[in-house]
Amino acid sequence: MKRIAILTSGGDAPGMNAVIRSITRSAIYEGLDVVGIQRGFLGVLEEDFISLTRRSVGNIVNKGGTILKSSRCLEFKEPEHQQRGYDNLRRHGIDGLVVVGGDGSMCGAKVLSDLGLPTVTIPGTIDKDMNGTDYTIGFDTALNTIIDGVSKIRDTSTAHDRVAIVEVMGRHAGHIAVYAGVACGAEVVLTPEVPMTLEEVKESLENTTRNGKKNSIIIVAEGAYSAFEVAQYIKAHTSYAPSVTVLGYLQRGGSPSAYDALMAARLGEAGVRALLEGHTHHLIGVHCNHIDAIAYEEAVTCEYPLDTSLYQLIRVLGQ
Repeated sequence: MKRIAILTSGGDAPGMNAVIRSITRSAIYEGLDVVGIQRGFLGVLEEDFISLTRRSVGNIVNKGGTILKSSRCLEFKEPEHQQRGYDNLRRHGIDGLVVVGGDGSMCGAKVLSDLGLPTVTIPGTIDKDMNGTDYTIGFDTALNTIIDGVSKIRDTSTAHDRVAIVEVMGRHAGHIAVYAGVACGAEVVLTPEVPMTLEEVKESLENTTRNGKKNSIIIVAEGAYSAFEVAQYIKAHTSYAPSVTVLGYLQRGGSPSAYDALMAARLGEAGVRALLEGHTHHLIGVHCNHIDAIAYEEAVTCEYPLDTSLYQLIRVLGQ
């Protein structure tokens, strides 16, 4: 193996630049040439390749976003474009590929691996909803961003005895909502995995009021309800006039936390080592705080379920 490539795909996550730096410098240390593919799998199809050096990845470890940019490439789901992408990579002398992203990105990496190109995937998504790993780059940073925002919202809600509803990302999974709910002391958390009716939300608020609370925080994963829908129901059925904050893309930005930067460095080096040692066709994941490689076929069936015990913790501590 003489030349490897790196791409970032799907939603960006804090720490992606840190992992790009780690992969690049680890590979160069091993005597490899490194190619950066811009805009994910779209860049594979359009041959949007650049050379990466030690200096070109300097001073990016604490930057948010991804210097290689990212995209969602629906074309790459079609076999003819998959073959074209494989041919493009081989024509440029690419002997191995490191993909950084979520489940969809891993599927793209698996396709190229099935066609004959050695690949590994490093988990990068703020949602922490990726099969086959306990940890994903960006989750810790996004969680801290949410907690910082909710803490400030709590200050003003307390001043006005108000219910505040905060919508966070999580279209299909509520990991970030539940973790944030515990960490910032939310009274109610709504996620796609654990259905809760709006009437139950109202009853929970009424219960906290009976216990002497005059303000509450409700965290809503976007896949459960719209925050505005929740606010409308509460306003119509209680005496509260709730405020609504949608954190949106704020959650994806910013410098990575120390933990995300550390794990990005470790995972990047592990990804290069896996390619060199022949452990390709694998997700480089984290299990019980240990980095290991898991075959794509196993990873896609190894779901990481939401820790529902955290709901009970929220109910106990939020009253």
